[in-house]
Amino acid sequence: MTDLELDVRPLLRNGGEPFGAIMAAVQRLERGQRLRLFATFRPEPLFRVMESKGFGYEASELDGGDWQVVFTPKASAAPDGVSQADDPETWDDPARYLDCSELDPPEPMVRILAQLETMQEGEVLFALLGREPIFLFPELQARGHAFVGDFDETGASYRLMVRAGGR
Repeated sequence: MTDLELDVRPLLRNGGEPFGAIMAAVQRLERGQRLRLFATFRPEPLFRVMESKGFGYEASELDGGDWQVVFTPKASAAPDGVSQADDPETWDDPARYLDCSELDPPEPMVRILAQLETMQEGEVLFALLGREPIFLFPELQARGHAFVGDFDETGASYRLMVRAGGR
């Protein structure tokens, strides 16, 4: 299977934000397919995001200071949207609900993390967001929370369920 290649250097050189294009490319990947990304810098923040989605990476500098990063799906990667082996089907119904769909980052992340601090281990939080909270995922993992999320059928809202972990 050939790698899916994405060159975001022209976009970056024109002052654009490539994150949406990168995530769209990730969605187009076939099972087991790698993403070969070309960028004008070493995309350190993207590494954590992709690791949370089940990808390892290998970065190498190219001539002229540009970078190539190959993201490879890990063999034990969880299904898209599931962060941990925990089965969300066994979770209790949500005890708390947050509608963050109209909030700009980082406010949804701040509110979700603050709400989780008040919850007992095992309680479930449901949050509705205006976009996928990619920077929230590593924070949830670091705090021991399990989570699952996906876009609604229209693609306009992101639904997130978080089961509070122990502290």
